[in-house]
Amino acid sequence: MLRIIAHAALLAGALALGACGVADSRAPVPEFMRMKETEQPPPEAPPDVKRLVREQIDVVFLATSYPREVHVASPHREVRGPGWTACVRAQLTSATGTSLGAQTYIVTISGGKVVDRRRAEADDICGTETYEPI
Repeated sequence: MLRIIAHAALLAGALALGACGVADSRAPVPEFMRMKETEQPPPEAPPDVKRLVREQIDVVFLATSYPREVHVASPHREVRGPGWTACVRAQLTSATGTSLGAQTYIVTISGGKVVDRRRAEADDICGTETYEPI
């Protein structure tokens, strides 16, 4: 019986000490036992959208779409991340050579590069943006 109590006490002590290693930064334990909060990287400065789109036009539009009259809007902070988004509008040509007219895309910019693009939809803010030629 004494042996069972000793094992239970050792197990309880081991669990109590093990739990100290996972105390988060707001736990009511001494400072040295708390996990350190991760530092958030500083927000990126607003990108030069004109320059980025001009330099990376092949990332935004297919080369075979022959983008013309390319215009960009001011960048906005990405809602779900540390990057930026901007609306880009251009006159495009289809694969068959017919005009597609003005098409608008939203580009995601992170670390000074265009990392994603998607076609703008009706509920996006691109319809109300002010555009400037690149």
